Amino acid sequence: MKRLNVTCLLVLCATAAAAQGPVYKAKYKYPVLDRIEARRDSLKALVADAKAAVDATYAEQEKAQKDAALTLRPDWTGVELPAGPDAFKIRLAHLPPVAQYNTGSCWAFSATSFMESEVIRLTKRNVKLSEMWLVYWEYVEKVRRWVREYGHSAVEEGSQGDAILDIYAKYGVVPAEIYTGVLFADGRHDHAVLMDELKSWLKWAEDNGVWDEARVVEGARAILDVHMGRPPETFSWQGRTFSPRSFLLEALRLDPGAYVSCVSRMEQPGVAFYQPCLLDVQDNWRRKADYLNLPLDVFRATAEKALRAGYTVAFGGDNSEPGVDGMVDAAIVPRWDIPGELIDQGSREFRIATGQTGDDHGVHAVGLTTLGGRDWFLIKDSNRSSRLGADQGYYMFDADYVALKML
Repeated sequence: MKRLNVTCLLVLCATAAAAQGPVYKAKYKYPVLDRIEARRDSLKALVADAKAAVDATYAEQEKAQKDAALTLRPDWTGVELPAGPDAFKIRLAHLPPVAQYNTGSCWAFSATSFMESEVIRLTKRNVKLSEMWLVYWEYVEKVRRWVREYGHSAVEEGSQGDAILDIYAKYGVVPAEIYTGVLFADGRHDHAVLMDELKSWLKWAEDNGVWDEARVVEGARAILDVHMGRPPETFSWQGRTFSPRSFLLEALRLDPGAYVSCVSRMEQPGVAFYQPCLLDVQDNWRRKADYLNLPLDVFRATAEKALRAGYTVAFGGDNSEPGVDGMVDAAIVPRWDIPGELIDQGSREFRIATGQTGDDHGVHAVGLTTLGGRDWFLIKDSNRSSRLGADQGYYMFDADYVALKML
């Protein structure tokens, strides 16, 4: 009888052990916690809705304030201005103004326009040159230096107008019809996405310690090719086959070594006037120190003398001033800024040193006239503001403005 009881007990234990084996069951639900979570989400939604309503109100107010905002401008009443480009006694040959659209490449448009006028002067031919050819290779050279300087060199849209001398000397040039540098159907440049991708590529290279110049440059060119197109190595023009360099030398007769860039600065100790110096601005990413430093009166007179002698001038300087008004196609230094008789080397340098004068735009001076005892420069411009007034793509710069604000 005892043996039978033990056997039954073993069977029961075995059955119990088997019943404790692993099984999958549906997740347990906790309705009270679900209700708490739903309450929390509801409160969040109420807060989000309230915040969205307030955000929308502030956005509307900000837009209304922006739309209603006024900008400081001169009162042009009584200001004697040239009647327009046709009124300039000296008006040198140049091609029609071209818009830069959504790019920071004013330097390329002004410098290219300068070279187009040089081609007219040298060959008597009108040849529209490619601004984007210059921009493409300038991007390549910026990336190349960025690698060599381990990221300590700017890769931005801006540059100096005299970059054209370096690019033409190394890569030559092509007509605009051969390389437009824009793939949009409307032909309007937009480098916003291009720059985002280019900077992302360089950030990846820096973050991963990739400093192989050939690799980084080729990656940058792949981005440029997608957005601008691949520049040609040879092309046909007027029945001949050219390389970009042979076109520069044979068809255009341009010598990049024949030009000089001038500044008027006091900043660098030990650098006297009439000596080469560094133009210490970000857009001089090459850190070129071969700018001829001239006293202000000579700087100003040199530009005027060049125009009177039949040579145009490419300017780089500041156009972010109240005295620059696209609605009237003119730029002056208002007397409430500084009277013209007080513009001298010191007042010019003061504005540079304090950041009031910046390096933010490139233009092309193509004419000169005198009105009411004042000299005026006819300026060909690629900027959007130059298309606000009656003379599309042109400004008229008072000579005082050139003396105070052109670098």
